[in-house]
Amino acid sequence: MMNWRKNVRRVEPYVPGEQPKEKEVIKLNTNENPYPPSPKVAEALMEFDYEDLRRYPDPESAELIEALAETYHVKKEQVFVGVGSDDVLAMSFLTFFNSKKPILFPDITYSFYDVWAEEFRIPYETKPLKDDFQIDVEDYLCENGGIVLPNPNAPTGLLEPMEVYERILRENPDSVVIIDEAYVDFGGVSVLPLIEKYENLLVVQTFSKSRCMAGSRIGYAFGNPELIQYLNDVKYSFNSYTMDRITQKIGVAMLRDQEYFENTVKQIIETREWTKQELRRLGFTFGDSKANFIFARHETFPAEEMFQALKEAGIYVRYFKKPRIDNYLRISIGTRNDMEALVSFLEKYVKE
Repeated sequence: MMNWRKNVRRVEPYVPGEQPKEKEVIKLNTNENPYPPSPKVAEALMEFDYEDLRRYPDPESAELIEALAETYHVKKEQVFVGVGSDDVLAMSFLTFFNSKKPILFPDITYSFYDVWAEEFRIPYETKPLKDDFQIDVEDYLCENGGIVLPNPNAPTGLLEPMEVYERILRENPDSVVIIDEAYVDFGGVSVLPLIEKYENLLVVQTFSKSRCMAGSRIGYAFGNPELIQYLNDVKYSFNSYTMDRITQKIGVAMLRDQEYFENTVKQIIETREWTKQELRRLGFTFGDSKANFIFARHETFPAEEMFQALKEAGIYVRYFKKPRIDNYLRISIGTRNDMEALVSFLEKYVKE
């Protein structure tokens, strides 16, 4: 009666950042946008006819795809949408990584990559970042079954020069190269234009960070029409109705307010740069993050102890007890008031 256990697919799951139940905390641990979505999203919700929920949503998310194509100046056939970029990335792993050769990604990066590889039984190798947390291009010029690289990286927040991505694409014509751009709007340069040049490139982005909609789960990918068609074939064989009617409608509304999007991104960048100055003043060191977070360490105080002290004070940041990064804190950028409270606490902590 116990034999069924030997056929269970067992994986070590991804562990997301803590979601505290208390509302009176400063939450800087999951890279959420501190600002609400555009008022146009609220208008779209008010206009939504709840009776429409009795019907299935559009499986093609045609209106949302059209809005994305218009916003990013690509063809509709070059766009794929999913329920958050995690859904898009998981679907991409399932679709494109089916050889016996290992896929490649950095050893310090988004910790869902190895989870998907394990779950889908995809062989993989992690390539160590250099001491400055940049990738070594030569590591990705070997035989492989696919490549996944973030732009910028998480949790480090660091960018690679555009020529790095292009060289990897150019020298891996037989592999699909996925560039995960969840944080690119906060100071990075997207590789999106390269989809016209390299048919093996898939660029993945999300509404969860710069577009203020982590709670609604919209992710999307750009690539040549053949790649997108393969993704859709897998999606429709798995679950045709992945994105609900409300999400599709408010996603379009958010895309229609480009000015709001640009203003909130600008505020986050300004707050990030102010926070960098303050953290340096307090003795922290970190790379030049181009994301909506800072990955910092202190020469004197252990990160795990600071993490616990901050949590006890109602300030949540992210701590990873992993090799090479177990003395770093990843601090999401909140509002200016949030970051002033963080700095005020750390100032007292360092002095005392």
